[in-house]
Amino acid sequence: MTAQEQQELDEDWEDCLDWLEEQFGNRPNLETVLFLIGIQELGQLRKEFSKEEKQDLMHIAVCRLLSEDGYFEYKGKDEEGWPHYEGIKSMPVDTKGLVKEEVLLKQKILDYFDFYNED
Repeated sequence: MTAQEQQELDEDWEDCLDWLEEQFGNRPNLETVLFLIGIQELGQLRKEFSKEEKQDLMHIAVCRLLSEDGYFEYKGKDEEGWPHYEGIKSMPVDTKGLVKEEVLLKQKILDYFDFYNED
């Protein structure tokens, strides 16, 4: 990713966070955004989720976002309505590790919310 592309991603990410802050009253971090996407994908709004359910919701979000690139495949919902995905291929491993994964997730989140435009 070039410096210009990184700057554009950062600006789009900040715009997305601004929009989410307007919607919810608090500025979210990456984990909170994943949690919100997980709730959206679950389709069940509750006042409270257990710690394990919160982790599951973030996992659902990651799977949903990365399914666009073939890393996961949607398998359907279980009897309680929770979506399930199967890992199809591994993320590429390099020396940038988590930083690269975070950039990819931010790009996919922007796509999900239709903020990111690659034109």
